[in-house]
Amino acid sequence: MFANLLKLPRTVWLLGLVSLFNDATSELIYPLVPIYLASVLMAGPRALGIIEGICEATSSILKLVSGILSDRRRSSKPWVVGGYALAAIARPLLAFAASWPVVLALRFADRVGKGLRSSPRDALLARSVKPGERGLAFGFHRAMDNAGAVVGPLLAAGLLAAEVPLRTIFLWTALGGALTVALALAIREPVDSDPAPPATDAWKLRQLPIPFKRYLVVLALFTLGNSSNMFLLLRARELGLAEYQVPLLWALVSLSAALFSTPLSALSDKLGRNRLIVAGWGVYGAFYILLGLNREALLLWPLFAFYGLFMAATEGAEKALAADLVDRQTLGTAYGWFNLTTGLTLLPASIIFGELWQAVDPLAAFVFSAACAGSAALLLHLWVGAGEGARSTEGS
Repeated sequence: MFANLLKLPRTVWLLGLVSLFNDATSELIYPLVPIYLASVLMAGPRALGIIEGICEATSSILKLVSGILSDRRRSSKPWVVGGYALAAIARPLLAFAASWPVVLALRFADRVGKGLRSSPRDALLARSVKPGERGLAFGFHRAMDNAGAVVGPLLAAGLLAAEVPLRTIFLWTALGGALTVALALAIREPVDSDPAPPATDAWKLRQLPIPFKRYLVVLALFTLGNSSNMFLLLRARELGLAEYQVPLLWALVSLSAALFSTPLSALSDKLGRNRLIVAGWGVYGAFYILLGLNREALLLWPLFAFYGLFMAATEGAEKALAADLVDRQTLGTAYGWFNLTTGLTLLPASIIFGELWQAVDPLAAFVFSAACAGSAALLLHLWVGAGEGARSTEGS
């Protein structure tokens, strides 16, 4: 695996480094925004909810639009560079925000950047490798992304411990943003052996292959039980975990995912995407049931490390499977629908989970999520399985 990893194209390595620096910068400020709103701008949870709700919904829609347009123009790099550049400009400007609407505008710009780059980046990654290397490539990319998610919170904790002002921390994100954009500019798009653009109506869902549409249904079912990770941290606090340990607990999840994403996703190239995703969703279901039943704070550490294995097994394989089920000419569009489906389903997922938690009890909410994962795994195996690998003979 390591030999094959070193042989991956330059574009894959550059995209991995881009995600490392970008996510480290993003995760550096993400936990600081609520503190900044509350302690500096004197805004409450309602403002935070408005900001994050508007930003995430916009990002999900733009992922479809940018994917479609990148396919039509047969070019992904401008979207990738532009998306990262927009985020790199917006983050340090938070230091000058004097009210929460300004924070909303800057967070909006940050999430617009994410919406513009995500689907074209995934399509670029899929086009840069052979079909039999997609699991390895996406796994490596997710490993680098999760490594950044470890570095960012640790930097934030260290800077806060050193009593560095929040505005100064925001300004320092300009350095990470500059490195991210510089690396993105160095990316070279692969030469496509079939440069013909897709048909003008190829973006429509009905024009995409039936196995891919079935896959979207299965993803929506799974995501319906995959509520905000904030609920996991809320459960940890409920079980008595000290407040200062909550960021460290989440850093453990990212560390576990970073260590295992590459080898586990690479297994999907040999064992099959479906098998690995089904196994990962099984880990997810087991974790949710165990967390719902758990009453000991000490057990949270091995449980959350276990949760990182779910992320490692599925994040790369899910995207690789999406590429297996469509033509190369519609990869950007396919990832647009992929990201839109998972992004929009997160809202009802969190609403349902919160209602079950409050109206019944936490265990009911966790069991519901586990049931969605189990049902989705069964559907993936029985309903989508026949379509897997149908396009694996395509050239790179």
